[in-house]
Amino acid sequence: MLRLLFWLLAPCSLILAATPRQNVLFIAIDDLVNDCTHTPHIDRLAASGVRFERAYNQIPLCNPSRASVLNGRRPDATQVYDLDRHFREALPDVVTLPQLFRQNGWFTARVGKIYHYDVPNGIGTDGLDDKPSWQLVVNPKGRDVTDEKLITNPTPQKPVSAALSWLAADGSDEEQTDGMIATEAIRLLEKHREEPFFLGVGFFRPHTPFVAPKKYFDLHPLDSIRLPEAPADDRDDIPVAAFAHNNPIPNYGLDELTCRKALQAYRASVSFVDAQIGRVLDALEKLQLADNTIVVLWSDHGYHLGEHLGIWQKRTLFEESARAPLIIRTPGAKGNGRSCHRIVEFIDIYPTLADLASLKAPQLDGKSLRPLLDDPAQKWDHPAITQILRPADDRLPAQVMGRTIRNERWRYTEWNEGVNGIELYDHQNDPHELKNLARMPSAEASAAMKALHALLDQKARGTPPASPVNPKRL
Repeated sequence: MLRLLFWLLAPCSLILAATPRQNVLFIAIDDLVNDCTHTPHIDRLAASGVRFERAYNQIPLCNPSRASVLNGRRPDATQVYDLDRHFREALPDVVTLPQLFRQNGWFTARVGKIYHYDVPNGIGTDGLDDKPSWQLVVNPKGRDVTDEKLITNPTPQKPVSAALSWLAADGSDEEQTDGMIATEAIRLLEKHREEPFFLGVGFFRPHTPFVAPKKYFDLHPLDSIRLPEAPADDRDDIPVAAFAHNNPIPNYGLDELTCRKALQAYRASVSFVDAQIGRVLDALEKLQLADNTIVVLWSDHGYHLGEHLGIWQKRTLFEESARAPLIIRTPGAKGNGRSCHRIVEFIDIYPTLADLASLKAPQLDGKSLRPLLDDPAQKWDHPAITQILRPADDRLPAQVMGRTIRNERWRYTEWNEGVNGIELYDHQNDPHELKNLARMPSAEASAAMKALHALLDQKARGTPPASPVNPKRL
């Protein structure tokens, strides 16, 4: 009887043992705005996966955001707040997301920017990479670097990495760094298609300088470009600390036409990166890997394009900067093809992928999004926390920690625990955050602030950290 039972169960065991482990294609885009135009390939991925419409990063600056994503920990745990510090200084034995897959038998490789790089100076180097995470790294370097002298920079006192600078480039997609990244990613897909893989594909654009072949500029005619509108008194009720130290003057003091040209170039760069993503997704289909590959597309943070009378780039705690694109396509997930409007965090990416791969994760601060991948509309009561550290400057006599919490209705923000200002925005009635209700709160607003403050205290420090930071790199 026992022998018969063994032979009845054996085929099931063999089937389970033979079930292939799912691959992970981990696509990162640098400085991607939430609402893009002319992105057919990103839209195609979203139409076949779950688009998280309200996903929030932990700190809207490249290095600390990526440290949080790849470790599943908040900035107060990684102690990374600037562009210089490596997370292993505070967490020497941490197991990163790709490292977890590597330890469990996946081939792990990176092409381009997954961990932080200075752009454009770090292109072609390892940047602030993490060697235990990968078995193989590839660092392409294209003509966008050698053509730097051709870049238009309307604020020459700033380096092109920090300015609204751009170039409508000559040559083909494949000559640009991001085109080379797509080519190398496709090569790795072809070479490692027979084994489980975790492939990080990190694109540098649309990070400044906004460089893309000329044909992508043609997709965004200058006469169709308009800057965001806001009331003339929009800034009157916003604390000084809410505005980033690298962009204290509206629109960098540039005229409207120059800003529109910069916005055109930004959108051209986004469309260029979208085309490279399309090449990688097409290869995934052609190699018959799509049905066994989890695809995650994310950006390290959102991006300002002139909101609030002239905010550009990142480093704020407004919605445009704190919210960032996130798409997850999991083979067989019931929610594929739908949008999710629940509040999620980028520290949720690590536990989600570990859960989907049935891997035991280390200590993490996020939650697995697997339930939302099957039912994007289900109840989900987990607010999002984002932080930013300001250096002392001629506006602020000492460092200031900003922290914000976003739930389904409200955004509540404190600067140095409120000493340097507080903000409350009602997203039910004010999605562009144009009226700071904390100035003259109603009873309802006061109750919301009290509850949200208590949640903030549980999740994020409200004053500057004791850990070292480089003020010039905040």
